[in-house]
Amino acid sequence: MSTFDLAEHPHRRYNPLTGEWVLVSPHRAKRPWQGQQEEQSCDTRPAYDPGCYLCPTNTRAGGEQNPAYEATYVFDNDFGALQASAPEGAYVVGDLIRAESERGICRVICFSPRHDLTLADMEASDIRQVVDLWQQEYAELGSRDFINYVQIFENKGAIMGCSNPHPHGQIWAQGTVPVEPAKETTQQGLYFEKHGRSLLADYVALELETRERVVAENEHFVALVPFWAVWPFETIIISRRHFQHIGQMTDEEKDGYAQIIKCLTAAYDRVFGVSFPYSSGIHQSPTDGQAYPGWHFHMHFYPPLLRSATVKKFMVGYEMMGNPQRDITPEAAANLLRGLVR
Repeated sequence: MSTFDLAEHPHRRYNPLTGEWVLVSPHRAKRPWQGQQEEQSCDTRPAYDPGCYLCPTNTRAGGEQNPAYEATYVFDNDFGALQASAPEGAYVVGDLIRAESERGICRVICFSPRHDLTLADMEASDIRQVVDLWQQEYAELGSRDFINYVQIFENKGAIMGCSNPHPHGQIWAQGTVPVEPAKETTQQGLYFEKHGRSLLADYVALELETRERVVAENEHFVALVPFWAVWPFETIIISRRHFQHIGQMTDEEKDGYAQIIKCLTAAYDRVFGVSFPYSSGIHQSPTDGQAYPGWHFHMHFYPPLLRSATVKKFMVGYEMMGNPQRDITPEAAANLLRGLVR
């Protein structure tokens, strides 16, 4: 009987952040692909698009006019999924049917006035301005008495459902803690109670010993493919220092954060020679006034591309009915990304 090999044999990997598992099937990476292929769009955009809802001075879909902004710009989403004015209430039928009112605020952040840029194209100094705005928004929204979690995220690329190519992200701030950060709140809290240390601080220390999955690093942050990654080229940026949220970042850390975002997103664009699509999001402590000593600031990147610029990973069948599954190993993905860092 052969010896178990992570690079060759199917196995499960545990995600300590969520308490869930992913099935890894490295032998399947060798199979031919005859399934769906996405059309590769030509990504040539002007610096200013008169028809873009997000470009400076243009009128948005909701009728408001953008100012002639020259750096970052934030505004309340004209068609937000959450509303601050939603009345309190619930709809309950027995033990099986339950709905509860949810108040919140949705905002859009334009990263740059230039329509033709992405984070990968921007200078680190300009990304630093985005980080500053994220920090300000987290503080301002999180200080409101009905906001208990601030979710900062970006959907990049039409394949990820992004309706406008202008470089932008979103913030959804709401009264409850969403499902994914709620899992991480529980898991990190349990680990901290047991060990008196941060789960992610200990995890980064392990990764820096082997460096098998490290993609890039600087004085303040480490970008790596997590051992439990689900998406083919999934990565996570973790702060070296243990702190709970973006509001606690120093100026030096904000510079380092901007630099590693630039480094990672630029490496992504080199994987298949296209502007790499992804959904990314910051995970940090809730804003409900409680102490969360176990929480450790980090940022997830979930790109969908699998084998080429036109072949994506589908979450169907077993993934929907059982649990997530991947073919290319996290170690192989990290090795490829690491070789593309400049």
